[in-house]
Amino acid sequence: MRFCEKDGNLLVVEHKRKNTYLVCRKCKRVYKTKPSEKVKISSEFHEGKKKVLVMSEKDQFSELPKTKIMCNNCENMEAYWWMQQTRSADEPPTMFYKCTKCGYSWRSYS
Repeated sequence: MRFCEKDGNLLVVEHKRKNTYLVCRKCKRVYKTKPSEKVKISSEFHEGKKKVLVMSEKDQFSELPKTKIMCNNCENMEAYWWMQQTRSADEPPTMFYKCTKCGYSWRSYS
């Protein structure tokens, strides 16, 4: 994910001609992406709501915190982690993990 340097808002992807730009919706500041940088846009649907996630390929997991937990796939002892509310608000959030070595992903229901 990328954020505006001026006001901290999430940048959105805009395609103009053959170029790809990241634009802040609040201050309208435009950031040109590097030609070698791939921008990944993914959409997820949860209970009728659409969630759009924008991040470059290299930033995809490097910004996430790491924790010491064993990967069931390769037995590596380090993984990226993030929380997401996947059920109703009165239920605890779901913890997701991604191994830093093999890339295997799994979840843990708290």
